[in-house]
Amino acid sequence: MIGALARKFFGSANDRRVKGYQSRVNAINALEPELVKLTDEQLKARTAEFREQLANGKTLDDILVPAFATVREAAKRTLGQRHFDVQLIGGMVLHEGDIAEMKTGEGKTLVATLAVYLNALAGRGVHVVTVNDYLARRDSGWMGQIYSFLGLSTGVIVHGLDDAERKAAYGCDITYGTNNEYGFDYLRDNMKYRLEDMVQRGHYYAIVDEVDSILIDEARTPLIISGPLDDRSDFYNTIDTFMPKLTKKDDFEVDEKQRTVTLTEGGMEKLETLLRDAGQLKGDSLYDVENVSVVHHVNQALRAHTLFTRDKDYIVRDGEVVIIDEFTGRMMPGRRYSEGLHQALEAKEHQPVQPENQTLASITFQNYFRMYEKLAGMTGTAATEADELFDIYKLEVVEIPTNLPVARLDEDDEVYRTQGEKYAAILAEIERANKRLQPVLVGTASIEKSEVLAEYLKKHGYKQIDFGSESGMEKLYAAARAGKPAKLFAVLNARFHEQEAYIVAEAGVPGAITIATNMAGRGTDIKLGGSLDMRLQQETAGITDEAEKASKIEQIKADIERFRELVLKAEEDLEVEPAKGSKPAKTVKKPGGLYIIGSERHESRRIDNQLRGRSGRQGDPGRSKFFLSLEDDLMRIFGSDRLDSMLQRLGLQEGEAIIHPWINKALEKAQQKVEARNFDIRKNLLKFDNVQNDQRKVIFDQRVDLMKDDSVAETVTDMRHAFVEDVIAKYIPEHAYAEQWDTAGLKDELKRVLDVELPVDEWAKEEGIADEELLARVEKHVDERMAAKVAQWGPDVMRYVEKTILLQTLDHLWREHLIMLDHLRQVIGLRGYGQRDPLQEYKTEAFNLFQEMSAHLREAVTAQLMRVEIVPPDEPPQPLPPMEVHKLDPHTGEDEMAFASANFAQANYAEASLAPKSPAAAAADRDPNNPASWGKVGRNEDCPCGSGKKYKHCHGKYA
Repeated sequence: MIGALARKFFGSANDRRVKGYQSRVNAINALEPELVKLTDEQLKARTAEFREQLANGKTLDDILVPAFATVREAAKRTLGQRHFDVQLIGGMVLHEGDIAEMKTGEGKTLVATLAVYLNALAGRGVHVVTVNDYLARRDSGWMGQIYSFLGLSTGVIVHGLDDAERKAAYGCDITYGTNNEYGFDYLRDNMKYRLEDMVQRGHYYAIVDEVDSILIDEARTPLIISGPLDDRSDFYNTIDTFMPKLTKKDDFEVDEKQRTVTLTEGGMEKLETLLRDAGQLKGDSLYDVENVSVVHHVNQALRAHTLFTRDKDYIVRDGEVVIIDEFTGRMMPGRRYSEGLHQALEAKEHQPVQPENQTLASITFQNYFRMYEKLAGMTGTAATEADELFDIYKLEVVEIPTNLPVARLDEDDEVYRTQGEKYAAILAEIERANKRLQPVLVGTASIEKSEVLAEYLKKHGYKQIDFGSESGMEKLYAAARAGKPAKLFAVLNARFHEQEAYIVAEAGVPGAITIATNMAGRGTDIKLGGSLDMRLQQETAGITDEAEKASKIEQIKADIERFRELVLKAEEDLEVEPAKGSKPAKTVKKPGGLYIIGSERHESRRIDNQLRGRSGRQGDPGRSKFFLSLEDDLMRIFGSDRLDSMLQRLGLQEGEAIIHPWINKALEKAQQKVEARNFDIRKNLLKFDNVQNDQRKVIFDQRVDLMKDDSVAETVTDMRHAFVEDVIAKYIPEHAYAEQWDTAGLKDELKRVLDVELPVDEWAKEEGIADEELLARVEKHVDERMAAKVAQWGPDVMRYVEKTILLQTLDHLWREHLIMLDHLRQVIGLRGYGQRDPLQEYKTEAFNLFQEMSAHLREAVTAQLMRVEIVPPDEPPQPLPPMEVHKLDPHTGEDEMAFASANFAQANYAEASLAPKSPAAAAADRDPNNPASWGKVGRNEDCPCGSGKKYKHCHGKYA
C-alpha cells in the first residue's frame, strides 16, 4: 500500500529514469533548426569533427547530444523518417548499456541507429545482433543508408560467407549479423593457426535485438563445433526397434513438468530380455559397468519417443530431422541435439542416422555476450525477465513510453473444459470477426497445433491461401474491395518459413485470418490495411511500362487506404448478460483493428505478450483474447484435474466458459512458477559453464599470445625444463638419499619421453652428487640436443615447427579435456547423495583435470620436439586430398570436421618441402670436430667423428 502511494506521488524508478533523459532530448530538439540548414556535405563532415573531438580527450557522453541530432537529421534525408522523442530516449538507454523495452511498432530498428552511430565513432567496431539472416540483411541495407550518408562503413555477416568476406565485414565500423554467426566465428577464430586468419577484431559494443529471445530463451543451448566419432547407426536402429514394445506406466514413467522419463523395474527386465535376445547385452544386468553405453542409448531412445513430438519439437524434411525453436517456431537447420539424442530421433523417424560427434569447441550465448565491454538490448517484452537479465548480464530494463497511447483492449481469458469446446469457441469468434472484415491473428504454441487449427477451419468451409499462386492474395483483396468476407486463411510456421515476411505484412488486410506459431522476432510490422512496401514489391516487380506501373502503384495506395478504413470500422457491439437480480443487459463496444486470438497460454508470459503486442501498434485500435482448455499443456501439467472435477460439480455445461480476472491471475502465477524454475535451471547451468568458461579464456588467450609471438622458443624451453623438473622430482624425491633414488625408472622415463639414453645410474654413483646437479646435467643435454636441431635445420624452420607442434598439441589436449568435462558434468550430481555440493566438487575436479592437461601439454610438446625430423620430399608437394569433415557448421548447415586441422596439415606439408637440404649433407662437408656440420646421420652409418664405431653406438648413443 505504501509503495503504491509512493509511486502515485513520486512515480516509479522507471518513470524517474525516463524523466531524467528529458533535458538531453530538449537539447537535441534545440539543435534541429541549425542542422536543417546544413548541406549534405556539411552534415557528413560532422563525423570527422566528432572523431577529432574524441581524439582530443572528449568522451562519447560529451558528444551524445550533437551526435544524436546529426543521426536524426540524416535519417530524415535518407529514409524520410524522423526519430520521435521517445526514440531518442531509447537510444540513450542503449548507449548506457541497458535494455530498452519498446512496444511492437515503436521503431526499435531506427532507435538502434542513434547508439550505433555514437559508439561507432570510437573506431573499434559495433556489432548489431539480429535473430535471423533476413533481418541482418534487411537492417544493414536499410539503416546502412544513414551510416553511409554520414561516412561510416557497414558490413553484414550471414550464412555462407567465406573467411575473407567475414573479415571485411568485421572490419567495418558497424557489423550486422545473427547471434549464431557471431558465436561460431569466435569459436572458429580460436581454431585458427595464424592471427591474420582470424576474422573478428574484438568485442567492444553490441546491441542485441529481441534480447530476451537470445539471452534467455537460447541461453541453455550452447554453440558447438564438433568432429565425428565412430558410426553406430545400426546400434541406434536396433535400440529403436525395442521402444514400441514398451508401454507407459507398466514399463516407464514420464514427468512432463521436469521433462524426464524413467524405466520401471518391469521395464528394465523387459529391456534386458530384448537386448539379450538381440545380442546387445554384455553380462547379466543392464546396469553392469560394461553396459553403460547401452543404458545411455536406451535412455536417449526413450526420451526421443516420449518427450519429443514431431511437428512440435522437430520436423522431418528432405531426409533430415530439423529442430524447431520452441520460442520462435523457426526451423534451425544445422543444429543437432547432443549426446546421441538427435541420432535417436533419426532412428525413431526412420531417417538416415548421422554419426555422433565429439566436441571440438563450444560456448554458450551467456558467456559469449558477456565478453563485450558494453552490451545493450532491445525488445518489446523484457520486464517479466528483468531480474534474470540483471543477475546474469548486469543489464537493467527500462520501459520506454509509447509515442501514442496504447488503444488495445485486452480481454479476460475464456477457459473451457475440453479442446473441442475451445476450438468451437475460437471458430465462432473468427466467424464473427470475419463477417465484419476484422483481420484476425490466431497464435498457437506449436506447428502441430497450428495445423490442427488449420484443418478445423477447412472442415468448416475456410480455404488456405496458396502463396505459390498469383491469385493467392488477390482473392482476399477482391473480397475486401467488395466488402465481403473471403473465408481465406494463411498459416505461418516453420513449414512456410520462406513466405514469412509476406504473410506477416498482409495480416492486417480486411477479413485476413492468419494462424501463426509464435510471433517473436518476425521483424515485420502488421499495418492495418496491409503493407504498401510489400505489395509494391510483389505486384510491380514484373511491370516494365512506366505508365502501367504508376497506375498500379496508385491502385495499391487507394486499396490500402480503403482497407485501413474498413479495419478501423470493424467494431463489435456485444450485449453482456447481467447476473441474476442485477440491472438489464448492457451493450459493450469492442474496438476494430487487428484482433489477436490466443489458442493457449505459453509457459512464458513474454511469448503471450509478444503475440498481444502485434495489435495496437502506434496508437492503432485493437483487441486480444486468449481461449484455453483444461486439456492444454500448461493447464494439464499444473494440476487441472481438481479444477475439472470442481467445475463439473458446479454444473458447468458443455460449451460454457469460465471468464473471470481471478483465472487470469491464477494462470499468471502458474507461468511465474515455470519462469522461476527455468531461471533456476539456466542459472545453475551457467554456474557449471563458468568453470569451463574460465578455462576456455585461459586456453584461447594463450593461443592468441602464441600466435602473436614470432618465436615460441622460450615457451617450449620453459616447458622442457618444467617437464625435466617434474620427472626428476618424481623419481628422485627431495631430501632423499642416493640409494633411495629410482634411477632405473628415471632412465626409462627419459628414454620414453625424450628419446635419450643418459647414464643417470652412473651419475648417481658419483660421490656427493645432488639432485640439483643431476637436474642440471639432464637439462644441459636436452638443451644441447635441441640446439643441434636448430643449427641443423636453421632457426626459421625450427621456430615454425615449434609453434606448429605447440598449437596443434594444445588444441588436441583441449578437445580431450572438453570430453572429460562433459563426462564429469553427467555424473557429478551423484556427489549430492554424499552430502557434498556438486558445484564445488565439479570446480575441484575440473581444476585438477586442467592441471593434468597442462602437465600433459608440457610432456607431449617436449616429446614431439625431441623426436621431430624434417625430411624434404623427393617430389614437389601435391595438394592434400580433402579431409572428410563433420561439424556443426552454420555456413552450410551441414556437418563438418575441424577444417583448421586440414588447412594446417596442408600448410605444414608445403612448409616442410621448403626446409633446407642440410639434413642430407654430403660426407665431404662434415667436420669431424663440429657435430653441427654433420646433418642427419643414419643410425647404422659410421660416426662422422672418425672413431670407427657405428653412429648409434658413438655420438648417436646420446642423440
